[in-house]
Amino acid sequence: MPSVSSAEISCDAELDASGLNCPLPLLKAKLELNRLASGQVLKVTATDAGSQRDFRAFAQLAGHQLLREEVEDGLYRYWLRKK
Repeated sequence: MPSVSSAEISCDAELDASGLNCPLPLLKAKLELNRLASGQVLKVTATDAGSQRDFRAFAQLAGHQLLREEVEDGLYRYWLRKK
């Protein structure tokens, strides 16, 4: 599977969950995904290191596609495609 850079992923909505602790970034992301249509992409920015585990597990359990995740300078970014 070819690697996709964040510049190549267009998002339909963005959520800034910086400063929020687990499980709030995931809960806010779930609410935002509920507003999107199937196939749309949500970009989430978080500062909680626990969000990596949460978003990976959530995408797998809920059937959404985790297109990419990045960690840079204490920021965690996720691109989720709604199923």
